Amino acid sequence: MTVSNAGVTAPPGRALPDSRKPSGRPAPRTAARGKSLRERDKSGYLFVAPFAVATGLFLLLPTLYGLWMSFTNQSLTGTGSEFIGFANYAEAFSDPQVWQTLWNTVWFTILSTVPLVVVALVMALLVHTGLPGQWVWRMSFFAPYLLTSAVVSSLSSWLFQPDIGLLDTWLAGLGLGPVGWLTDENVAMFSIAAVTVWWTVGFNFLLYLAALQGIPAQQYEAATIDGAGGWRRLFSITLPQLRPITLVILVLQLLASLKVFDQIYLLTAGGPNGSTRPILEYVYDTGFTNYRLGYASAISYVFFALILVFTLVRLLPSKKEA
Repeated sequence: MTVSNAGVTAPPGRALPDSRKPSGRPAPRTAARGKSLRERDKSGYLFVAPFAVATGLFLLLPTLYGLWMSFTNQSLTGTGSEFIGFANYAEAFSDPQVWQTLWNTVWFTILSTVPLVVVALVMALLVHTGLPGQWVWRMSFFAPYLLTSAVVSSLSSWLFQPDIGLLDTWLAGLGLGPVGWLTDENVAMFSIAAVTVWWTVGFNFLLYLAALQGIPAQQYEAATIDGAGGWRRLFSITLPQLRPITLVILVLQLLASLKVFDQIYLLTAGGPNGSTRPILEYVYDTGFTNYRLGYASAISYVFFALILVFTLVRLLPSKKEA
C-alpha cells in the first residue's frame, strides 16, 4: 500500500523526501538530447550556407555596389569613377525621359493588372464549376505561361504584322482597314498588355483554382439548404473566401508589371516614338547604349524608392485593420 507524504509525520529534526523536488542532477537523456540539438543546429547552418553565400555574392554585393555607383560618374568604357554626390539623382528628377518612361510603366501596369486578376478569377470559376474535359481547360489556360518571352514575342509579331498579319487579315475579311497594332501610339500599349494577359494569366488562374478547392463544401451545402442561389453563393461565400489570395495575386502582379521589359523590348523596342518605353528600358539604354552606368544606377534606385513608398502606403491600411 502506498502512503502519501501528506499522511506521514516526519521525526523531529528530519524532513520527509519530497518526490516533487528535482534531484539536482541532470538526467543523462537530457544532456544527450541537448548535444543532439546542438549538432542538428550545426548541420542546419551547413544546409543554409550555400544559399547564404549565393545571396551575398549575387544579390547583396551587387545591390551595394550599384548604390555606390549611383553616386559616381562611372562609365561603361571604364573611364570616370569619381564621387559626385547626389548629382545623378538631381539629374534624374529633372529628366523628362524618366517621368515619361515611368508613366508608360504605370500605364502598362494599369492595363495589365486588372485583366490579369479578373480574367484569372473567371477562368478558375469556370473550371471549378465542373466543365466537361477539365484537363483540357487547365492545360489550355496554363500552357502559355510556360512559353519564354522570346517565343511569345515572335508569335505576337506574326499576329500583329501590318497588312499580312492574322488580325489584319481577319479585319480585311470583314471589310475593315488595317490597324497599326504595334506602330500606332494609341494602340501599341494596349496590344502589348493583351499579349501579356494571354501569356501570364495561367499562373494567377492556378492560384485561384487552388484557393477555390480549399473552400469547405459544407458552406455551399448550408447556403443551398437556406435557399441561396448561385449568384448569392458567389458574392456571400466564394468572393469573401478568395479575398486573401486576391490580395496576394494583386501584389505579385503589380510587382511583375512594374518590372516589364522583355516583351516590350522585343516587340516595339519602346516605340513608336517612345510611347511604350518602360523605365527599365530607359535604364538599359542609359547604361549600355549611352555608357552612363552611374546615372543608370541612380535612375534604378529612384524607381526602387518609388516602389518602396507605394508598398508602404499600401501596407498601412492593412496594419490599421489588423
